[in-house]
Amino acid sequence: MINLAVLRRIASVVLLAGALAGLLLSGVQQLQVSRIILQAEVYEEAAAAEAHRQAHAAAAPAVPAAAHEQEHAHEGGEWEPANGFERSAYTVLANVSMAIGFALFLAAAIVISGRQVTWRSGLLWGVAGYLVFFVAPSLGLPPEVPGTVAAPLHARQLWWVMTAGLTAAGLGLGVYARHWALKLLGLALLVVPHAIGAPHPAVHGGAAPEELAQAFIHATALANGVFWLTLGGLTGYFYKKFA
Repeated sequence: MINLAVLRRIASVVLLAGALAGLLLSGVQQLQVSRIILQAEVYEEAAAAEAHRQAHAAAAPAVPAAAHEQEHAHEGGEWEPANGFERSAYTVLANVSMAIGFALFLAAAIVISGRQVTWRSGLLWGVAGYLVFFVAPSLGLPPEVPGTVAAPLHARQLWWVMTAGLTAAGLGLGVYARHWALKLLGLALLVVPHAIGAPHPAVHGGAAPEELAQAFIHATALANGVFWLTLGGLTGYFYKKFA
């Protein structure tokens, strides 16, 4: 049974590593990812305005009242933080919260493994987290800029969770299992979600140009790589420091 001292140690590791890695991720995103999102949102808003204009023009001659109601519904959209400081503050808060959650996964995996960890071996744990939570899901569902046509959110979430879970199990068996049959099972688990296939819309497309969508994928992959290496290294460092 894990005693109170171990729980405090894990909590300290998770909070410190998660907060620092989340702040770093926010900085990296601000440098390269955010500008791509802002550019894509310009295309998205233009496409939405054009679609609204066409719908308004088509409905106005026949049903003016309905068009009037539609216009008011469009004006009363969902709240979102304003660009600038407010948006950046919410992004930092979301990133730090997410990083603390992922740090908890890493710390739990380290405890379960029973192995000693340093910042160097923590980097390997970070690589594993990168493969599990970003690379494997991105093979089927690459990061998408605003305005991209996508499959239903629920279906994508289910596939993402399945892929991350099976990838984690597959890597665990591949690294820690002693029997060759278990290692083969781990390999099979890595393939299963991609054999099933990620959910995709019937028609692909989006408001933003393809070049912008590709730039977003590359920028997001780099930002997540930096984030996971930092999170893994910090988790290993603080885990040893508080031992």
